[in-house]
Amino acid sequence: MPSSTSDIERLSRRALLRLLTGEREIRLTRAVPSRDRLREKFTQIDALGLYLHIPFCARICPYCPYNKELYRPDLAEGYVRAVKREIDIYADIVGDKPVTSLYIGGGTPTTMLRSGLADIIGHLRRTFDLQCDIHMESHPNHLSAENLDAIEGLGVRCLSIGVESLVDRHLRTLCRPYTVSQVTEAVGRAVSHGFACVNVDVMFALPGQTEREVAETVRRLVKLGVDQVAAYPLFLFPYTPMGRTSGPGAHVIPQSLKRRRMMRILEGILYEAGYERTSVWAFTKRGAPRYCSVTTPLYLGLGASGGSYLRDVFYLNTFGVAEYIKALDDDGMAIALAVDLTERMQRAGWLYWRVYETRFRKADYRERFGEDLDAAYGRSLTAARRLGLLRDDGERITLSDGGAFWLHAAEDLLSIELVSALWGSSRRDLWPERAILS
Repeated sequence: MPSSTSDIERLSRRALLRLLTGEREIRLTRAVPSRDRLREKFTQIDALGLYLHIPFCARICPYCPYNKELYRPDLAEGYVRAVKREIDIYADIVGDKPVTSLYIGGGTPTTMLRSGLADIIGHLRRTFDLQCDIHMESHPNHLSAENLDAIEGLGVRCLSIGVESLVDRHLRTLCRPYTVSQVTEAVGRAVSHGFACVNVDVMFALPGQTEREVAETVRRLVKLGVDQVAAYPLFLFPYTPMGRTSGPGAHVIPQSLKRRRMMRILEGILYEAGYERTSVWAFTKRGAPRYCSVTTPLYLGLGASGGSYLRDVFYLNTFGVAEYIKALDDDGMAIALAVDLTERMQRAGWLYWRVYETRFRKADYRERFGEDLDAAYGRSLTAARRLGLLRDDGERITLSDGGAFWLHAAEDLLSIELVSALWGSSRRDLWPERAILS
């Protein structure tokens, strides 16, 4: 019998993994695909997205799970050279496939605003058939008027700002290096600058946070005129400083009811202000383009820790910046781990990301997998509809607010631990022999 909340969560996670993928575990290994095999994979793809990882930060936040190192000019210089080399390698592999999305994340991409980011983006434009705007993450402390001009000059049309909170005591808890007054001014400058979409990331369910604070934060963002609000709870990854010191309250089950109450507050304020839900976490002004990291089911990841998903294979670059640079300088590739995806795993991954966006067309599933969605998942869809988790008009699936929340709960239960296993092992060993997700 399960003896604790942790035991229940572990058993639930394993059952959910088996239900979705048919696998007891997912095993990534050093059996990485060759260039010839990748070239063959790309012949099966009509269009793709690009993800560029900038692994540098001015300081390290204690809750952040992503791959990052403290910024150093000499390391940044080598990184630019290595990324351009990786782009050159993929130029031959990808061919003339159109690129329909380009997302730049981190780390903090704006740490390299004056030290090579423009060089990398220019090389991407010269090498690939970019048929998209650029979406990029930024830090509030980097958004002076001059820097905003430089960001716009890169071709960035959709900008995300990692605000996290508009309460000074929570900013101190998160070790964010600015005050509410300073970050409010930065957001205001960005909103008035003319980007197609300004997204603000903000956290809820922070330690000691009240429902009134959540409501006041969202109302201030609406008043500032941001185009999109991405509101998500504080995720405590075990390998982060905050994750290592968290107590029993960090578990998914005890947190769920508190998160649901706070999310309902967010939803009510944003819907009333004219925003609509465009993903599990994001709410976008009606008529504004959506800021998002996933606009295509298939993507190529560049840079240290860049992950790539190519229909039936997923692979991941080494997390170490110096190791990544060395691998590319030696005329090699930086792929550290890979896994071949079964047909069932592909379906589960595709459905997860489409449902994550809260709506998708059944015809898109049929086009991708050559079968009818109702024939494959009819019982599950009917059960979810009867529970009020989604709407089905015969052509399109749309998640309800309750469905979005419970998708988050499943994501929290499953992906936090799986990502922790993969990223945690990749941080400890930059060229791991294997990573087992279970």
